[in-house]
Amino acid sequence: MKNTPIRVVNRETGAVFDEVILGEKLIRWAYQDGSAGLIERLLFRSPLVSRLMGRWFDFSWSRGKIQSVIDELSIDMSEAQRPAQDYSSFNDFFARHLTPQSRPFSPAAEDVVSPADGRVLVFPKLDRDVFVPVKGHPMSITAMLQDEAERFLGGALAIVRLCPADYHRYHFPAAGKILRSHDISGALHSVNPIALGAGPDVFGENKRCNTLIENDRIGTYCFSEVGAFGVGSIINTRSSGTVEKMEEKGFFKFGGSTVVVVFEPGQIVFSDDLIVNSAQGRETLIKVGQPLAHALN
Repeated sequence: MKNTPIRVVNRETGAVFDEVILGEKLIRWAYQDGSAGLIERLLFRSPLVSRLMGRWFDFSWSRGKIQSVIDELSIDMSEAQRPAQDYSSFNDFFARHLTPQSRPFSPAAEDVVSPADGRVLVFPKLDRDVFVPVKGHPMSITAMLQDEAERFLGGALAIVRLCPADYHRYHFPAAGKILRSHDISGALHSVNPIALGAGPDVFGENKRCNTLIENDRIGTYCFSEVGAFGVGSIINTRSSGTVEKMEEKGFFKFGGSTVVVVFEPGQIVFSDDLIVNSAQGRETLIKVGQPLAHALN
């Protein structure tokens, strides 16, 4: 992965593009340079730096960063409910709401939609406990889900990786009843493929929240928000009760982050284009509400 660009397929156009990475030099140095061991531990295994960044971006003086990030990452502000100048801090902007019409979705019960904007990688059938992200090292379902893992072994899994340019609120991909939610403390490794290729079991080591949701068509699925370097907080606005498809589940404060959705065996099949791109080792740029999978039952 050293100096190799991260290539992503634009789902809407079919074009392949190289991802723009905020802090790329720091990430590559921390994970690919053998001399960076101590710094890597200080930055990514301790939450202190990320907490400080999160706090800084809560203050009003961080507003000065908003327009430069919009310009650098080509963020489409026509989708946002408020213009750039109306946000009180960078985190206020980062967790911005979008207009409802900017993210349409299928209301059909058999359709499962993307839970977030980001770059998606799908695993149609897990080899029991193991899955391997793009150019990465093996990751463990048991390490990620802990006591909830058994029912999902041999199932299916989707990783939606969010970047700073993305809309950072996440939504339920299917309706259902929340059975339980479990917060797990941990490190804050980057979720960028650069880090995944360096060896840490990001999904088993990072801070995360695992929520089990029971659905009439697809059984029980697990929704996991995974924290990452620079993430000030994972804020869940719904953690109990009955939920509807595309209802907001929560949001991330500043930083890259990831949503993982895990399905029980034999319940869903992913959309064909996501399967093809993932088999080629390429993530697909997706938007919340777009087709992710459909029920087999």
